Amino acid sequence: MRSYTLIAPAKINLYLEIIGDRADAYHELVMILQSIDLADKISVRAISEQIIRVHCNHPQVPTDKTNLVYRAAELMTKQFPEAAAKHGGVEITLEKNIPVAAGLAGGSTNAAAVLVGIDLLWNLGLTQTEIEELGATLGSDIPFCVAGGTAIATGRGEQLAPLPNLDHIYIVLAKYRSLEVSTPWAYKTYRQEFGHTYLKDTEDLAARAAAVHSGEIVQAIVRKDATEIAQKLHNDLERVVLPAYSQVMQLRELFATQPGVLGTMMSGSGPSVFAIVESEPQAQAVKQFIRETIPDEDLELFVTHTITHGIQIAS
Repeated sequence: MRSYTLIAPAKINLYLEIIGDRADAYHELVMILQSIDLADKISVRAISEQIIRVHCNHPQVPTDKTNLVYRAAELMTKQFPEAAAKHGGVEITLEKNIPVAAGLAGGSTNAAAVLVGIDLLWNLGLTQTEIEELGATLGSDIPFCVAGGTAIATGRGEQLAPLPNLDHIYIVLAKYRSLEVSTPWAYKTYRQEFGHTYLKDTEDLAARAAAVHSGEIVQAIVRKDATEIAQKLHNDLERVVLPAYSQVMQLRELFATQPGVLGTMMSGSGPSVFAIVESEPQAQAVKQFIRETIPDEDLELFVTHTITHGIQIAS
């Protein structure tokens, strides 16, 4: 039976601003998203039975219909019933390297890989835009995970405007395995505390989103100036997550004290914290310092870097 193996990179937020409410109960967002080299490996294989089967090497990851990869495969069978009938079922194997429930789009990038993999497996010939549009019906981060690189995301995060690619800016990433922050909780709490600041008028929302396109962090990205990018990092959700989660605050404060760290921030709704670092040797030194300062086996630490792509076929 035919199969494809795909590499599914994680993402970090370089910028996350909540600018208003939406009629669909989501928030109106302006974000800058960045792919990083930390990635999962996804195998998609045709099987003779007309079923979807999911395997994973990580005990925390469900393999039933609650998993986004299962729902991605299910979406493809519903959208393309003739191809599903012709080619049979799908067996999906997830090799997890991205931390789970980390604010790094691990589930979304896996789902994006399944959409790409089934497109290849069934010879559907979909364009990247068509795959992104399918992904947007499943989750706001999936379109970006398909495309990858560096992009401004607006709406609920599904509307993308590519930016010049950032390659090989070094990142140290930290996440406590057992610590999870509920994304719905983070956004709901932010609404309760800061909803009075939301823009109401459609034109105001559009103007605010447009302002980010010409803002200082985008100019720094165009210049590929890692120092300035690091100084312009911004995440509104830190205002509610950091006071409620002392471990996340501690990591952020610890990163900020280290030589070579240009800037540090929580990614997405957390609890992952990342630092932009001048070079790989300094990134390794920062990782070692954090490991020695917090000798807790529950703390995962990674040295990674920015990349210019989303889902790729494994070579």
